[in-house]
Amino acid sequence: MKQINLGGRWTLSCPARNISCPIFIPGDIISALQEASIIAEPYQGLNELELQWIGEADWILESEFQLDHLLAAADSIVLQIDSLDTFGRISINGKPAGSGQNMFTGLQLPIGQLLQSGPNRLCVEILSPVKAAAAAAEILPCNYPASAYPVHSPHRNLVRKSQYMSGWDWGPCLMTGGIYGGIRLLAWSGPRLDAANFVSTAAGDGSWTVRADLRLECSRPAEVEIVFRLCGLERRVRLELPAGATKQALELQIEAPELWWPAGYGRPALHEASVSLIAPKSTGSDPKTIQHLVKNIGFRTVHIDTSADLGGKAMTFVVNGVPVFAKGANWIPADALPSAWTEATIQQLLDSALAANMNMIRVWGGGRYESDFFYDYCDQHGLMVWQDFMFGCATYPSNSDFLENVRSELEHQIPRLMDHPAIMLWCGNNEDLGAINWFEESRSSPARYLVDYDRLNEGVIGSTVRQLDPSRPWWPSSPSAGPDDYSDNWHSDASGDMHYWAVWHEGKPFSAYLDINPRFCSEFGFQSFSSIPTMRTVLEESDLNITSPVMEHHQRHPRGNELILGTMLQHFRMPKGFAETVYLSQVQQAMAIQTAVDHWRSTMPRCMGTLYWQLNDVWPCASWSSIEYGGFWKLLHHAARRFYSPTRPLITRKDGCTRVFMTHESKAETAWTVRVCLRRFDGSIAYSETLQGTICGPLGLEIWSRTDAELPLPAEQCFITAELEPEAPDSTAHSLEQTEPAWSFIAEPKRCELPDPELSWELTADGSAAFTVSCSRPAFYVTAQAEGLPGNFSDAGFLLLPGMQKRVEFLAGTGTEVATAASGTVAEPVLKPGDLASRLRFMHLQASF
Repeated sequence: MKQINLGGRWTLSCPARNISCPIFIPGDIISALQEASIIAEPYQGLNELELQWIGEADWILESEFQLDHLLAAADSIVLQIDSLDTFGRISINGKPAGSGQNMFTGLQLPIGQLLQSGPNRLCVEILSPVKAAAAAAEILPCNYPASAYPVHSPHRNLVRKSQYMSGWDWGPCLMTGGIYGGIRLLAWSGPRLDAANFVSTAAGDGSWTVRADLRLECSRPAEVEIVFRLCGLERRVRLELPAGATKQALELQIEAPELWWPAGYGRPALHEASVSLIAPKSTGSDPKTIQHLVKNIGFRTVHIDTSADLGGKAMTFVVNGVPVFAKGANWIPADALPSAWTEATIQQLLDSALAANMNMIRVWGGGRYESDFFYDYCDQHGLMVWQDFMFGCATYPSNSDFLENVRSELEHQIPRLMDHPAIMLWCGNNEDLGAINWFEESRSSPARYLVDYDRLNEGVIGSTVRQLDPSRPWWPSSPSAGPDDYSDNWHSDASGDMHYWAVWHEGKPFSAYLDINPRFCSEFGFQSFSSIPTMRTVLEESDLNITSPVMEHHQRHPRGNELILGTMLQHFRMPKGFAETVYLSQVQQAMAIQTAVDHWRSTMPRCMGTLYWQLNDVWPCASWSSIEYGGFWKLLHHAARRFYSPTRPLITRKDGCTRVFMTHESKAETAWTVRVCLRRFDGSIAYSETLQGTICGPLGLEIWSRTDAELPLPAEQCFITAELEPEAPDSTAHSLEQTEPAWSFIAEPKRCELPDPELSWELTADGSAAFTVSCSRPAFYVTAQAEGLPGNFSDAGFLLLPGMQKRVEFLAGTGTEVATAASGTVAEPVLKPGDLASRLRFMHLQASF
C-alpha cells in the first residue's frame, strides 16, 4: 500500500468577502487568517467580538497534488481525512467526492475514478456551522436547549462539533473550521489491512488470551498470509480473501506477561503487538510483506466496584485487583484554536499533571476525542483516562438522522481508542441528565426530554459501547449513581460520582466541602485570576484592573469576579493592590481545593477519587484551572503536588475542631511518625506531640484531634503543622521519607496578626538560577516572582518556617520545565544568576494586605 500525505500549504478563500490566503493543513481557518494578518489576534483585548462573522461564512480550502501513472493504476485509491470540521463538501477535479457532517468521524472516500495522472485539484468547501445549527433547529419538533454563556453561538448541541467552540464559561466563542489530524491518499492493489484491535482477556492463572480482530479489504481475490506477533510468540494463518471487506481473528496465549499499572502503583508496562500481511512465495520469488501494523498494548484488568454498603454504593476503580484512589483533574482542549493543539503543548500539560502526583485525567465531554499522541503518552506514563463521549450540558435530539450520525462517530472512535490501556471507562456525557432540570422547556415536559436522553445515551451510545468494547466499564453520565440509576448526583453523595459546585456557584464557605462525603467527586472547583504576566499577553497595561472591560471580557462566568472577591474578603483583609488581589485569588483557590481534597481523602476508602475542575485553559482568562494558558503553574498546581502525595498527614477543620489524619494509598503496611505542633506566629512552638503507628491503605486514619477550647492558645494566635518524619533504620515496616509539613490556620487569616517574616534569600553557589530563602518568623504561601522574565519557579505557595532553608530554582519557559524540576530532575541553567538577582521579589500572605 502506498500513501501520499496531502498536508502542507493550501489556499483558503471566502469569495463572499474577497479573502484569499495560505492555510497550513492540518490547521484551522481562524489561525490561518491571523497568520496572514487578515484578522487581529483573537484572544487580544475584545477582538473575539469582531470575529463572529467567521463562523457565519462559507470557506473553501484548495490544494493541488501530483499523481504518477503507477499510483493512478492502483486498483483502489481512497482519500482519508482524520477530522473535517464540520460541514464539508469535497470535490476532486471539479467532481463531487463526498461530504462530512461530523467533526469526530473520520472520512474514507473512494476517489479512484476522479483522479488523473499528473496534477489534481482537491477542494474542500466548509459550510457555516452557525447556519447549519440554525437550520437543524428549524426542522425539529421542539426546542432543545443548551447551556449558554456571555458570548455564544446558539444550537451548538445540534451539530457534531466540539461543543466548547460555541463559547463556555471559561472560553471564547470561535466557531472555526478546518482539517485536523491529517489528510492523505491511500492506494493499493489486492489485499489491505484496514485496521486491527487487540482484545486481552485474563484467564485467572496469570495467563492471557489476546485476540487480534482484523479488518481486511481486498480489491480482487488474493491469497495472503497473516502473521500476529506478541511477546516473542507468533501465530500464522494463510487465507484466500474474496474481493471486498473481510474480518478475521487470530489468538495467542501469553503466559504471565508484565502488567500495566497506573502511575504510583507500578510500571505501566507496554508490549508491542504486530500484524503483518504477506504475499506468499511464488515461483522464483520470496514472500513479500504487503503491510505491517504495530501497536503498543498493555495487560491490565479494570472494573468499577459499585458494591452496596450501609451508606449506599461504592465507586472504586480496581486495576489488576487493586483498588486505586483516582487523583487528578478535568482536561479541556489544549487551546481554543485547533492549529495550536500541538504535541509539545499536550506533553507539557500531561507532564505537569504527572509532576503533581496525578494518576487520572478526565477527558471532558464538551471538548474533543484527543489525539493519538495524547493517549499514547498516557499509556506510557500510567496516566489513567476517564473518557467522556462528546456531549455536554445540553439536551439532545433523538431523531433518526442525529442518532445515525452519532452511531457513525462511535463506530469510528471506539475502535480507534479501545486498545489504549490507560482508558479506564467510557462515560456517556457530561451533565446531560442533570441538564433536563436546567431549562424551562425541559422542566415543563421532563418525560419527553428524558425519552430523548435515553434513546441517545442508552439506545445508541451505551449499546454501541457494549457491542464494540464490552471489556471496559460503561458509565452512563457524569455525575451519575451508575447504570440504571437516575439519582440526583449533584446533591447526593451516597453512590457513584458527584459534581459538587455549591461552594462556587452558591457561594458557600470552604467548610461546606466537609459537609459531604462523596464516593468519587469528578467535578468541583474554584476560580482564580491568571498571573499578571499571562494576562499581559492579551491586555494592555491600562486594562490591568479587575473591573476593566477587557479584564471582565476574559472572565466568562457572569458572577465570577464577584465570587472571587466576595470570598476573598471572608478570609483575608483587603488586598493592597491589583498584584496582591491576583496573588490572593490564587491562594484562596489553592485553599478551597485542598480543603475539599484533604477532607475526602481523609474518608478513604469511602471516597476513592477526586478530579478537580480544571487542569488547563484554552486562552488567557480567569478560570478554575490550575495551569494557566501557556503552561505556567498557578499556586493550586503547586499545592496539588503536595496534597496528592500518596502518603501524607493532613489537617481538617470543622465545627471548631481540628483533626489530623494519616493517609496512605497503598496496601503495603507502612510505618509512620508524625510530629504535630501548635505554633505561634513568631515561630515559637506552644505545643508539640509525636505520634507513631502503621497504616495499610487505602485509608484515612484520624490520629489527633482537639477542639478550639482544648487548645493552649486562642485560635487567632496560632497555626498547626503536622510533619511526617523518617522512620528509624531498624523499622520492620516500609519506611517513609520526610515530606513538606501539612499545615493550617485555625482562625481565618484576616483575624490573625501576622508579623513580618523578614524573608532573606541568597543565590546558590553552583552557578544555577536558583536561590535559598529563609525567614525569621513563619511566612505563608511564599511565592517568588521574577518581573519581566518569562518563566516559573520549581515551587511556590509554600510554608516557610524559621530554621528552614528552602531551595527554589527559576526555570525559563513554561510548564514542562516546572514539571522537570518537580520530578527531581536537575535542569540546566537557563539564565545568568545576576539577571535573576536584579528582578527577584517575593509575595507572601503578610505582604498582601
